[in-house]
Amino acid sequence: MAQHPHLRVDTDGPVLTVTLANPAERNAQTPSLWAALAAVGEQLPEVVRVVVLRAEGESFSAGLHRGMLAPGGMPGEPDLVRLATGDPTGAAEAIAGFQRAFRVWQEIPQTVVAAVQGHAIGAGFQLALAADLRVCADDVAFAMRETSLGLVPDLGGTRPLVRLVGHARALEICATGRAVGGAEAQAIGLATVVVPRPELDATTDDLVSALLEAPAGALRELKPLLACAVDADLDTQLRVERAAQVRCLTALARAHVGAQPQVGMASPDRGEGGRR
Repeated sequence: MAQHPHLRVDTDGPVLTVTLANPAERNAQTPSLWAALAAVGEQLPEVVRVVVLRAEGESFSAGLHRGMLAPGGMPGEPDLVRLATGDPTGAAEAIAGFQRAFRVWQEIPQTVVAAVQGHAIGAGFQLALAADLRVCADDVAFAMRETSLGLVPDLGGTRPLVRLVGHARALEICATGRAVGGAEAQAIGLATVVVPRPELDATTDDLVSALLEAPAGALRELKPLLACAVDADLDTQLRVERAAQVRCLTALARAHVGAQPQVGMASPDRGEGGRR
């Protein structure tokens, strides 16, 4: 599914692992990588229940590849400088395409877990924010550096950041571009858990196993239900809860009926009329 040299996708039953695989360049990101990420998220097999976002090497992602900001850009990639100086409508449309790689993980019903180590800067920070849960190594360094370049975060990270840490803290983090380390990330709600670097993979795997212990239907309903609760008024949220619960109850009832023996049906070792 990946179709990109710096992205690897592995499936193990209900778990799909997406790995940024360009450690030599600290997993710097490009629009072609974003297109591949979007395609993976938009083509998830039905069997997948949990997605894990990982990265090879010392850093999760150093953000946008600096070559993208050079005149002429990079071979095989859109020229961002030319895009910025052209028609604003065209630039907005291009950015909307880039955002697909980040919004897809927020929109799918599957639970998304990011395993984050080292630097997670700019686009790397926003990819981690696109996940539902973040397991972080104690050497993690989250940072939004866009403002220092005269830009703003534009890859879908502002919404989850404000939801997690609040408006004032999000403003301070983005405006200063400072790094948020592991201990602070856990204290302010950015990190679900922070562990020593050698324990990152095992802790992530343990969390995934715990998620898979929940019934598939209930886990799939839970993510959009809780996401709605952030902004919904009480009546709306109660309505959404009712609808989700009815779907869960219906699925349980159907499973129960399907598990019952069919009355009046001859068993394989019986003759006509059900007699031996």
